[in-house]
Amino acid sequence: MQKLTMPLKRYAQFSGRASRSEFWWFQLFIVLVSIPLYVLSFYAGYSGSQGLALVSTGLSVMLWLAMIVPLIAVTVRRLHDTDRSGWWYLLLLVPFAGLIVLVFMLLPSTQGSNRFGLSAPQV
Repeated sequence: MQKLTMPLKRYAQFSGRASRSEFWWFQLFIVLVSIPLYVLSFYAGYSGSQGLALVSTGLSVMLWLAMIVPLIAVTVRRLHDTDRSGWWYLLLLVPFAGLIVLVFMLLPSTQGSNRFGLSAPQV
């Protein structure tokens, strides 16, 4: 459980490094929290309930507003772990170039220290 929530403890820390497992466990955490909200939204649309649709949409917006900063921070720290600048994250704004960032997220960590600090803390 600690691996799932580690990026929330390092909420807006853009310096340092994040291990591959920290990044992917946090992605899993976001997916697991989002699934019930998507199911609720689907049911609201299927049943035609405007009140339920409003509630599910509001909860989804609050979730993404709460998770956007830790998501960006852990991604930047993961890029640092592969010895790349966090500015590579901006490739997500270019269509299909985000696949390059995905490849960087899949690459193993730089062994030892690099220009962004010591190895990522193991949780």
